[in-house]
Amino acid sequence: MTTLMDKPTTSTKDDGPARSLVDVVFRAREISIAGALALLVLGTWIANPRFLDDQGVKDLLLNASILVLLAVGQSVVVVTRNIDLSVGSVVGLSAFACGKFVAGTDHGVLTVMLLGIALGVACGLVSGALVSFGRVPALVVTLGMLYIIQGLDYWWAQGEQISANDVPDTVLGLGSGSVLGIPYLPLIALALLAATAYYLRGYRSGRELYAIGSNPEAARLAGVPIRRRILGAYAFSGAVAGFAGALWLARFGTVVADNAHGWELTVVSAVVVGGVAITGGTGTVWGAALGALLLTTIGSALVVLKVDSFWQGAITGALLLAAITVDRIVSLRMTAALRKRSARHGNGA
Repeated sequence: MTTLMDKPTTSTKDDGPARSLVDVVFRAREISIAGALALLVLGTWIANPRFLDDQGVKDLLLNASILVLLAVGQSVVVVTRNIDLSVGSVVGLSAFACGKFVAGTDHGVLTVMLLGIALGVACGLVSGALVSFGRVPALVVTLGMLYIIQGLDYWWAQGEQISANDVPDTVLGLGSGSVLGIPYLPLIALALLAATAYYLRGYRSGRELYAIGSNPEAARLAGVPIRRRILGAYAFSGAVAGFAGALWLARFGTVVADNAHGWELTVVSAVVVGGVAITGGTGTVWGAALGALLLTTIGSALVVLKVDSFWQGAITGALLLAAITVDRIVSLRMTAALRKRSARHGNGA
């Protein structure tokens, strides 16, 4: 991993075993999450066959779409060894602002999406600037931004509610429409997921985000523009959250000031459960998306099985603790394995 820090754009023979070991470990994590998801779906379907009828599958995909989007944006921040707790409040602000903007008008979908993204980018840049250039701890900055944005949203809304009757049909159509029977929202989430995964793996600036999370000092010595990269990660997370807020309006039509309230920890849980290490440097957005889908499916399964919704929070917390524990164990074992390999190579040399 150290070789990767020093030369982000190159690969060496010594780097190969380390990278292959990391890839194998986290591919196994994603496979295990997918297996748990499959078992959960199968068990729920056996208990209630209607869980996987056409409408049930469509609802599950729609419910997971926005959480998947937020998990993708959060992952880009977390791999840099930071966190963004303001995403839920940004979704609420964006959804209400977009609803206020289009209420009683004929504005198109593109205008609404751009407005949501612009609001999100502005929020992300504020957080990113304080973290990267101000060097204020990310937890403090984003927690403060959470309350500031919520306060602004409540002050602006003054208890007002935007009704679906006031939203143009073109906007609502994005949330309810489909192509070949597949709703638009899951397709949008999949497209962003694939594009982000390709960027992180295929571009130097994407790989540098992992380098920063793995070893910030080594990344700095290698010439990685750490401040710019972290600022960009927060801007991206904010843009995704703002975009998700616009999609929230399209999905539900009716919005209030506290939409997505409390989603911050759910998003972080999805990312960590999906194998993105909270300490940064490892994990993939595919795993984060699987984590989001798993948490959404648990919620839907509990409803279908008529289990108290309290247990959803308890199960999410248990999964979060288990994921962090597994990350720690895997990290220790991987470090020990890499040391043994280095020792063997050193003795061989």
